[in-house]
Amino acid sequence: MHGVKSVASPTEGDSLARPRNNKLHQRFPAVEYLRRRARKRLPKFAFEYADGGAAADTGITRNWDALDSIEIIPRYGLVTGLPPIETKLFGRSYSAPFGIAPMGGPSLVWPGADEYLARAAQAARVPYTLGTVGGMSIERGAEIAPDVLWFQLYRLARNDHFLGFDLVRRAEAAGVHVLMLTLDVPVRTTRPREVASGITSPFRPDIRMLAGIMTSPGWLASMLQNGVPRFSTLASYVGSNASVDDVAAFVKRENRGAFTWEEVARYRDRWKRPLVVKGIMHPEDAEKAIRLGVDGILVSNHGGRQVKSLPAAIDVLPAIAEQVGNRATVLMDSGIRSGSDVVCAGALGASATLVGKAFLWALGALGQAGPAHLIDLLTDEIKAAIGQTGATSMEETRDLLIRHAGRVRF
Repeated sequence: MHGVKSVASPTEGDSLARPRNNKLHQRFPAVEYLRRRARKRLPKFAFEYADGGAAADTGITRNWDALDSIEIIPRYGLVTGLPPIETKLFGRSYSAPFGIAPMGGPSLVWPGADEYLARAAQAARVPYTLGTVGGMSIERGAEIAPDVLWFQLYRLARNDHFLGFDLVRRAEAAGVHVLMLTLDVPVRTTRPREVASGITSPFRPDIRMLAGIMTSPGWLASMLQNGVPRFSTLASYVGSNASVDDVAAFVKRENRGAFTWEEVARYRDRWKRPLVVKGIMHPEDAEKAIRLGVDGILVSNHGGRQVKSLPAAIDVLPAIAEQVGNRATVLMDSGIRSGSDVVCAGALGASATLVGKAFLWALGALGQAGPAHLIDLLTDEIKAAIGQTGATSMEETRDLLIRHAGRVRF
């Protein structure tokens, strides 16, 4: 095995030796505890929106099962403490090899979610990806999280991409560090749990939903403080007096499929900073993206929320990472629930992962305190998982013996 250098033993101030918030750590020592609390605390429609996926959630459970099946063989007698996990992505340093994934409408799960997520990411120095249909404008995101802000863009192609190109202009002016083009939503599919809970477009709360809100005092208080969830980045294009339904209708009208490769090339020409394409599941698509000059490949099956029959993202990651080599940065999302999951993705070729659902559960469980607590949990778990393998960095875990039976071979 590679020559491994010892790292310092945990000290009293170490994040794993002494959790940052003992009370929260005792009540919510892992992501699953946050999920259970969110289920009890949120209105039913909010939890179903956060937790559900396509069909019978088969894609979600496939992601989880695939990650849980990975085995890393540890080597002992080499490491005496916790490793550093500082990570460099696209020329910038971050405190850990994970960030917050782009999410549509997180403020439906917890009003004010976008700002809470951005503040926690900025404080912890991990990437925060604002979504096109997030509840905060690009400009506001840049005020709150100037050092870590990324922006995800859907295909808004009407009038020769007038809106999409204007959002790119705004992102550049605001100082966004990374632009992410989403390829993995060519069509909108149905999520049964959302529909059954009453979520429709336009959004029309029924008696059940109103009853759920009234029996969820934390959610209601956050809504009274932050206002009704809305698509703030796009609101300016609809009009100052536009209602939530007006903006929702506008989004539905403007969002037309996923980017073509020719369109990716056009955005590459306009955006001079790091560009990532999201939703790659095949090595040949990764190759096409690299030939167009993208800087990053995000391996993703949209978290199992679009089509149930797609393979787990972690299962296609090794082949894509091998295809990409050192020509671009490989990222992964879909199913990440723990620091061990982050380490497994790193061992199979990802430089970092993005985390989505778990942050929604954290918001549902703890409100504005949730994102920071989850970042602490994941950070501590990553250090422990790497240290337990006998490695001193994420990169060194790739040299260890890994069993990954679900790997897809193209």
